[in-house]
Amino acid sequence: MKKLVFLLLLTAFCCESNQSKNNETFKENTTYYFIRHAEKDRTDKTNKDPKLIEKGIERARKWQETFKNISFNAVYSTNYLRTKETAQPTATKNNIDLTFYNPKAINYEHFKKQTKGKTVLVVGHSNTTPAFVNAIIGKKKYTEINDRNNANLYIVTIINNKISDQLLYIN
Repeated sequence: MKKLVFLLLLTAFCCESNQSKNNETFKENTTYYFIRHAEKDRTDKTNKDPKLIEKGIERARKWQETFKNISFNAVYSTNYLRTKETAQPTATKNNIDLTFYNPKAINYEHFKKQTKGKTVLVVGHSNTTPAFVNAIIGKKKYTEINDRNNANLYIVTIINNKISDQLLYIN
């Protein structure tokens, strides 16, 4: 009888220990979703901070719909109208405020430490989005996005320091 009790206690301890290890591993999973802002107003070539056009507003809503089953811990955006308008529907759905970043002054290692174990959306521009992805994955894999392309979705997953990435076209 003592042996049976001992085996049951040992089994319970091992299961609990395994569960703790699985939870720790899960906490180490980090997922980044990178997109470029939606379609902007191009009527005034001198306007450095244009808003989204109706097609862009609709795309921002579609991004929110695309991400409907993802619970984001943070939504990052550059501080431009077009990126904020693209990011806001997803941030609102997740009940979180936008976090602004400056792509010219970001410390990528600090960003990775700050967002470790989280699920994060980052909204940028045709040149800054691929550069951000490249910095996170540690190699120059992606080039600048064509100026008429607002449909790229870059997904970067880091699990126990192993990085995987993919590029999807969501139109």
